[in-house]
Amino acid sequence: MSHRRLDHSRAPLLDALADYHRQDRYGFTPPGHRQGRGADPRARDILGAETYRADLLASSGLDDRSSSHGFLSEAEELMADAVGADQAFLSTAGSSLSVKAAMLAVAGGRGELLIGRDAHKSIVAGLIFSGVEPRWVDVRYDNELHLAHPPSPRQLDEAFQRHPDAAGALIVSPTPYGTCADIAALTDVCHRRGKPLIIDEAWGAHLPFHDALPTWAMDAGADVCVVSVHKMGAGFEQGSVLYSQGDLIDRQHLAACADLLMTTSPNTIVYAAIDGWRRQMVEHGTRLLSDALALAEDVRERLEALDGLHVLRDELLHEEASHDLDPLQVLIDVSGLGISGYQAADWLRENCRVDVGLSDHRRILATLSMADDAGTADRLVDAVHRLVGASATLPAAKPVDLPDPSSFEVEPVLTPRDAFFGPTRTVPIADAVGRICAEQVTPYPPGIPALIPGERISAELIDYLRTGVAAGMVLPDPADPALDTIRVADL
Repeated sequence: MSHRRLDHSRAPLLDALADYHRQDRYGFTPPGHRQGRGADPRARDILGAETYRADLLASSGLDDRSSSHGFLSEAEELMADAVGADQAFLSTAGSSLSVKAAMLAVAGGRGELLIGRDAHKSIVAGLIFSGVEPRWVDVRYDNELHLAHPPSPRQLDEAFQRHPDAAGALIVSPTPYGTCADIAALTDVCHRRGKPLIIDEAWGAHLPFHDALPTWAMDAGADVCVVSVHKMGAGFEQGSVLYSQGDLIDRQHLAACADLLMTTSPNTIVYAAIDGWRRQMVEHGTRLLSDALALAEDVRERLEALDGLHVLRDELLHEEASHDLDPLQVLIDVSGLGISGYQAADWLRENCRVDVGLSDHRRILATLSMADDAGTADRLVDAVHRLVGASATLPAAKPVDLPDPSSFEVEPVLTPRDAFFGPTRTVPIADAVGRICAEQVTPYPPGIPALIPGERISAELIDYLRTGVAAGMVLPDPADPALDTIRVADL
C-alpha cells in the first residue's frame, strides 16, 4: 500500500551514505574506529568491513552539523506517506523507546492510562520511568489454551467506565502469539470519549503492506502506533517507527517526548536499513508478502500432519479469542509429545541449530517472514520432524501450576514508580505472599509481566513462577532469576 505522493524510489539515508563514501569524506569525530581503520582486525573480519564503513555520525557526518539536508526528516516523511500516517518518527532504540514516548505524550507525568494487562515489559518500564498510573484492562484469557488474547471492546468500555479520567488507552496487538484485537471497535470506544488509542504493534510492521494480513492500526483509526521493523520487517535489531495521525495527539509534543528518550548518537546503520526497507515494501511488498503467506500455509499443513503436533489457528479465532490472526506466526502445540515448549526449543537449538522465537509450557512459535523460502521452510519442518522422533527419549514435561486468570486482575497498591524507587528489601520467596512487589518478574519470551512493581504478591503467582522456572521458564528481570528471593516494598 502506498499513496505515492512522494518519490518512493528514493532512500535518502541510504543515498546519503553512498554519497559520503563517493565524496571520500573523513571525520575527526566519533566513532573512534574511523570507518573500521582502528578496529581490531579480528572483529572486522567477523562483523564485516562494510559494517564499520557505514557507521557514521548522523550530523557532522552523514549530514552537516545543522542537518540542513534533512536526510532523516525526508526519510520519516516517506515512511509516513508509505503507510498513510500523518507522522513517522524513526527510532534506533527499538519499540521500547517508541512506546514510552507515546505513553509520555498521552498521559504525561502522573496521569492515568488504560493498559491491557498483557502489556510488554517495556510498557511497565515506561510506567516506572514516567510515573504514569496504570489502570489495567482485563484481557481475554483462554482457559483451555492458557494464553491471553487482546482486550475486547466491551472490556475497554468497562475500564473507561471505572476510570473516566484516564487520558487514553494502550493495547498490544498483535500479541506475541500473533492474535489481534478489534482495533476499529477499540478506537470507537476511545474516540466516543475524545481519548486517543495507542497500539503497541511491535509485531505488525508488515501489516500495512498486504490486504490479506490483519488490519493495520492506522487504517483502523488508532491515533498512535508503534512498530518494530526488526521483528517482521527487514531492518536491523533496535529499528522502530512511531506513527501518529489525527488531532487527539499533539504531534510536536509526541516528537519531543521521543527526542527526550532518544540517544544523541543514533546508529545511522539502523536508520538506513529502515529507509531501505520502506522502499522495498512500497515497490515489492505485496509480492514478497504474498509469497510468504503461501509458504506459511504450506508449512502449517506439513507440521499439522506430524504425529503429536497441532498447529493452532481456528481456536484462536472465536468470540472469546482473537479478532484476527497473523498467519506468518506459526504456533505449534507440542504437548501431545509429552514435552514442554521449553524442552522443544532447547532440543531444536542443540540438535538442529534452529531457534524458535517463543516457547512456553506447551508451545513453540516459528515466525516466518518475507525472507523465508522453500529451503528455510524445509529446514524448519525437517527439524520439527526430528524433534517428534526424539521426543520419546526426552524426560516428561515438568508440570507448571498455571494461575487462574483472576490472579492477574489486581489493583496496584502503589504505583510502579513508587514501588520501584521506594524503600525495598529482599525476602525469601516463602515470605513474599501478601507483600508488595518492588521489581518486575517477566517470563521471557514473550515478555508479558506476571508480577509488576506495586502489586500484591499472591501464592498462586509464586507457585506459577516457581514451577515455571523448574520446567524451563526464563526470568531475566528479577535480581534473583531462580526466584528463591524477591524484592518487596519495605513499608
